[in-house]
Amino acid sequence: METTIAIIAIILAVAGIIGSILPALPGPPLAWVGMLFVYLWGGGTKGGEPMSLKLLLIMLAVTVVVSILDYLVPGYLTRKTGGSKAGSRGAIVGLLVGMFVMPPWGILIGTMAGAFAAELIVSGRDTTASLKSAFGAFLGFISGTGIKLIASCMMLWYIIAYGF
Repeated sequence: METTIAIIAIILAVAGIIGSILPALPGPPLAWVGMLFVYLWGGGTKGGEPMSLKLLLIMLAVTVVVSILDYLVPGYLTRKTGGSKAGSRGAIVGLLVGMFVMPPWGILIGTMAGAFAAELIVSGRDTTASLKSAFGAFLGFISGTGIKLIASCMMLWYIIAYGF
């Protein structure tokens, strides 16, 4: 396989890993496009075994499921801990602010602080209820990020295994 295609595929997979953390990039879909490049340009293992269409389609299904779960899990966990839409939105704002103010820890701290502030100020909840829902928003963010990271790292592994 051409080295250029393999490098592009790896760059896409790394961008997918970064996109699993940053909300602006679609993480697993980028990594899957990297796998698609390897498949289309005939990548294979050192033993000559080509990447199968079955593997590519399974990873596409994983990408779709993970992308859907990333939207459902944070809201579900926020609601389960008594949070509101304001808490979910506050978590997103906190994540974005934290990402620029104090990377990488600002992402984690900002998510929880944003949800807490939104619950306290916008929803008018007391401190205990706001902390509980902020923790739910934080768990939702960590869960969504975790499943995207796992999927993107798996795809990077396949790209390396079949691309070089």
